[in-house]
Amino acid sequence: MDISLSELEQAINHWRALRPSTGEEHALSPEVNTLATVYALMIYQKSRSVPEAALAPAVRQLLESWRKTRVVQPG
Repeated sequence: MDISLSELEQAINHWRALRPSTGEEHALSPEVNTLATVYALMIYQKSRSVPEAALAPAVRQLLESWRKTRVVQPG
């Protein structure tokens, strides 16, 4: 299964809401920083998606936690 750039953005926004930036420097939470690193690499490599199997376990865990919170809209 692949994670798209837009899905990754949604996951980042989810974690930003749960764990907002802190301090005067507005440091990212560890969760957001982890996902933002993947996002930055995707932008740099001009990738629209990346195989989840290629991601670090911590990234996959954050994505899984985010997915569990998503509301599925009726089709």
